[in-house]
Amino acid sequence: MSRLLLVLLALIAPLCDADTETPEQRGSAIALEMDRRDAGWRDMRAHMEMVLRNRQGDESRRLLRTQTLEVDGDGDKGLTIFETPLDVKGTAFLSFTHVTEPDDQWMYLPALKRVKRIASVTKSGPFMGSEFAYEDLSSNEVEKYGYKWLRDEVLGDRPVHVLERYPVYQHSGYRRQIVWIDKAMLRPVVVEFFDRKDMLLKTLKYYDYRKYMNIFWRADRMEMNNHQTGRSTELIWRDYQFQTGLNEYDFDKTTLKRIH
Repeated sequence: MSRLLLVLLALIAPLCDADTETPEQRGSAIALEMDRRDAGWRDMRAHMEMVLRNRQGDESRRLLRTQTLEVDGDGDKGLTIFETPLDVKGTAFLSFTHVTEPDDQWMYLPALKRVKRIASVTKSGPFMGSEFAYEDLSSNEVEKYGYKWLRDEVLGDRPVHVLERYPVYQHSGYRRQIVWIDKAMLRPVVVEFFDRKDMLLKTLKYYDYRKYMNIFWRADRMEMNNHQTGRSTELIWRDYQFQTGLNEYDFDKTTLKRIH
């Protein structure tokens, strides 16, 4: 957890019980508590299946493996490696999320045998033909957004908080997002993404949450639907493992070419 985040927690905590709490203060307090509850997992490995569907329902599937490192005082580091199909095998995506500075992202393209840096201005573009943008793959550090609590309601059978959040980092493809947060888990269940013209662009839904290490909630399935193109991308997660001993060396961009 960053020093700035600790300061924000100290400033907002006294406001949480106050009758004069503003929607912005309440939204920020909920976001900070979400972050606090999910801190301490250190590192994670998982396997993932990515299912791409076009407007007609035709599918293509990719198998990937991922690993993530929790970084004290900054955003997380993540590495995603494509295993199938053959035309993308060996492609690797490395992301260093930052709290206040622009994220660093690189892609290793085995056909070209080179590492390509992802420019900040292109991070709103699609990741490997999916409906997830490069910026969607960064960790959601609290300081990257402004917040506003909209309401509490029941979604299906889930009591939820509904927040609006506004990207404060440069070159985002979104004007705002609306997030439905399960009150018990304090994890997102639905996110609506609005484009720079404030038109609804995409909806992300999380399914089948499980608790790991008796603390950390993770979804087994995520589905992103693009309302403007009719396409969708489903992510199916398997084999979550935590605290496996990963370190900074496992996320060094100079090792991208040696990944198999």
